[in-house]
Amino acid sequence: MSESVNHENRNPLPKVNALFHQRWSPRAFKNTSLSQDVINSIFDAARWAPSCFNEQPWLFVTSSGEHDFNTFLNLLNESNQVWAKNAGLVGFIFAKKTFSHNSADNNKAKFDCGAAWMSLTLQANMHGLHTHGIGGIDYANVYQVLNIASDEYDIICGFVLGEADQPESLAEPLREKEQPSARKPLGDIWQSGIR
Repeated sequence: MSESVNHENRNPLPKVNALFHQRWSPRAFKNTSLSQDVINSIFDAARWAPSCFNEQPWLFVTSSGEHDFNTFLNLLNESNQVWAKNAGLVGFIFAKKTFSHNSADNNKAKFDCGAAWMSLTLQANMHGLHTHGIGGIDYANVYQVLNIASDEYDIICGFVLGEADQPESLAEPLREKEQPSARKPLGDIWQSGIR
């Protein structure tokens, strides 16, 4: 994790593991390659996430080295390409729309993909790497370019994975945002009992 990152606006309770509250989504990435063993372990961590009926509806489609990196990068909005170009890889998360065992709609697929995403992200953090989920993508072309059947899968989002760089590596408008965000108070997101 970048030593210059300020975590002061985060106030976890004492027993919360640092892995959770030190996770954040930088935009500054170093233009470094990632070892295949590390990449494999990161995506294998996602494989162990819980899912309804053990469906494992997630599909991660990522760039593979330099030869298709730009193809994946160009599926992000231009404003995201500006900073994502230095990440180690670019990818997209898809959710399978139906259950394999009965072809019924899987209305829990996106929820399950979120669990897999968090598993992937925390494993990346354990390797000293970071992820950044990206909603600003080319929804019109992502299925065609990546050869994914839109009648079988929902696109969830894009993402990048890589080694964080110093905030100074970003242009000024983005540099100001380059810090972990605060969180709502616990009472705002957790209700114990009936109100």
